[in-house]
Amino acid sequence: MSLGEWLSEPVTWVFLAVGLAVLFSALRVVTAKNVVHAALYLVAALAGTAVLFILLSAEFVAWVLVLVYIGAVIVLFLFGIMITRAPTGQDRGLDADKKLWPAILSVGTFAVMAWASVDAFGGESLDRVGEATSTEVLGLALLGRFVIPFEVVSFLLLAALIGGITIARRDLSPAEEEDRRSV
Repeated sequence: MSLGEWLSEPVTWVFLAVGLAVLFSALRVVTAKNVVHAALYLVAALAGTAVLFILLSAEFVAWVLVLVYIGAVIVLFLFGIMITRAPTGQDRGLDADKKLWPAILSVGTFAVMAWASVDAFGGESLDRVGEATSTEVLGLALLGRFVIPFEVVSFLLLAALIGGITIARRDLSPAEEEDRRSV
C-alpha cells in the first residue's frame, strides 16, 4: 500500500487526528506542573488509546482500558491525592527544564521501537486469519478457569486501598495543620 492510498482512506485521517491528540496528551502528562492536571491529561491519553483500539476492531480491549484504567486507576490517583492532602498547585521545586527529559526519553524510545518494528516486518500486510476472539470466549476464560486468581487480586487491591487510607488518614492537631498550610 502506497502513501497515497493510505492517505485516501477516511480511517487514516481519524487515526492521525486521534494519534496526535494522544501524543499531545502524553507529552503534557510528563510536562505538567500540577499533578491533578497531569492525571487529567493521562485520562485524555488513555481515552484516545481506547479509540485507537476501537479502530483496530479490539472493542473488548478498548472497554477494559476505559473501565480499568480510566474508571479505576485514575480515580484512585485522584482519590490518593485528595486523601493525603498533597499540595495540588504548582510546586516551586519542580522545574520545567528538569521535567522535559522524560518526554525526550519517551519520544526516543518510541522512535527506536518504531524503527525496530518497521525493520523487522517491513511492508508486510497483516491479513486477518480467521475471526477475532469474541468477548464471550474471553469472559468465559477469565471467569471460568481464572476466577480464583481474579478474586484473590480483587481482595488484594481492596486491602491495599484500605491500608493506604489508614496510613494517609492521620488527624493533625490544629498547630500541625497551621504549620502545613504555611509551608
